[in-house]
Amino acid sequence: MLGFTALELARIQFGFTISFHIIFPAITIGLASYLTVLEASWLATKREVYRDLYHFWLKIFAVNFGMGVVSGLVMAYQFGTNWSYFSDFAGSITGPLLTYEVLTAFFLEAGFLGVMLFGWNKVGPGLHLMSTAMVALGTLISASWILASNSWMQTPQGFEIIDGRAVPTNWLEVIFNPSFPYRLAHMSVAAFLATALFVVGSAAWHLLHNNKNRPVKKMFSMGLWMLFFVAPLQAVIGDLHGLNTLEHQPAKIAAMEGHWENEPGKGVPLTVFGWPDMEREETRFAVEIPNLGSLILTHTWDGAIPALKDFPREDRPNSTVVFWSFRIMVGLGLLMIVMGIWGAVLRWRARLWNARLFHRCALIMGPTGLIAILAGWFTTEIGRQPWTVYGIFRTADSVSNHSAEQLGFTLILFVLVYTAIFGTGIAYLFRLIQKGPQPFEGRKVEHGGVGQERTPMRPLSMAQKTDRDDATNSDKGD
Repeated sequence: MLGFTALELARIQFGFTISFHIIFPAITIGLASYLTVLEASWLATKREVYRDLYHFWLKIFAVNFGMGVVSGLVMAYQFGTNWSYFSDFAGSITGPLLTYEVLTAFFLEAGFLGVMLFGWNKVGPGLHLMSTAMVALGTLISASWILASNSWMQTPQGFEIIDGRAVPTNWLEVIFNPSFPYRLAHMSVAAFLATALFVVGSAAWHLLHNNKNRPVKKMFSMGLWMLFFVAPLQAVIGDLHGLNTLEHQPAKIAAMEGHWENEPGKGVPLTVFGWPDMEREETRFAVEIPNLGSLILTHTWDGAIPALKDFPREDRPNSTVVFWSFRIMVGLGLLMIVMGIWGAVLRWRARLWNARLFHRCALIMGPTGLIAILAGWFTTEIGRQPWTVYGIFRTADSVSNHSAEQLGFTLILFVLVYTAIFGTGIAYLFRLIQKGPQPFEGRKVEHGGVGQERTPMRPLSMAQKTDRDDATNSDKGD
């Protein structure tokens, strides 16, 4: 269909659906932790600004959480429909890991989410804070199991191949595979940064519209503090992750750098810009900085890394895509660091609330955390190609026996349905953000009853109480 093979369409379809799914859980992870901080701050200080912000972001969290669950269901089905041979090969490993996610993260979230969303006036403040914290913990546990499964596909260990299937022999090695700690740290911090930018961008919109109330200024300030401290930390984690990738997936690093061959006695240059040409086996229009690639990748001035020409053509990732997706991620990360420093300088000069140029830049930067996550995910997944399980099982052997026409038709349906459903949800999120934080008026009900906040456990007690009240009112009327 349209010149694409069934394998290419299956990959495009999976890439399309997972791109939506990554966005919502990333914001869910960050917002759940942010809500925990807000509620804890409210209980510790009794400052209404934290309470108002909690209820404002709780609505956005609820909508985002729902869209994340819906988009996640599609992912699970696709392993069976489009990638059945992969499921047959690795299902004894990936299946239990996803089951562990359900038994831990989903059960934990399901147990406390209702209290978090609807229990503000129904349970004590300590229990409500614990519920919020448990939901936040559940999102992190969920991410851990998903990333354990994906990391095993990147750096597989703890298994044997028996009768053409991967069979686990050591679950600790499967879960704590070589890339798992780095991938978990990198992705979790990326979720926090994306949420901080989301919060900062939302506040910037209100500041540009001259809404400078306390909740808006507070969430703007909190988001900028997160950027100032965490964005540089992400750069350090990314460097460690890169060293780990160089050790275990050198072809991916070569593709990310557009590095085709080593010259004897010379270090690896850093190619800032260029166009890796897979057919000509060269990076065209390259703008290079001598030896900087060696310094970044090996932490030595003239260290060498494996080049793309060291690998057979059929084992090379698509450097054209990976080269640019990696640079988008890194470039946006550098802008986050700059923005955090810029905000700190404005804060020091007492100009943070009047710097409209900074507010405009903050608004533009709002979605860049999510864009960086997608770019990083494309780098990771496309850089793993042509393997589904790196070095063990090829992507071409993983796809189901569907025709290109069938996959093309379902891809079109996915695009239409996702646009309708998630487009509506995202539009609703923007409406909530534009409304802004409002003072929260918690209802305090003195007498419970049907339809009230506190309904008696024994319905007849309410009836008897009502009879006594009517009699009392009748006496007063007389």
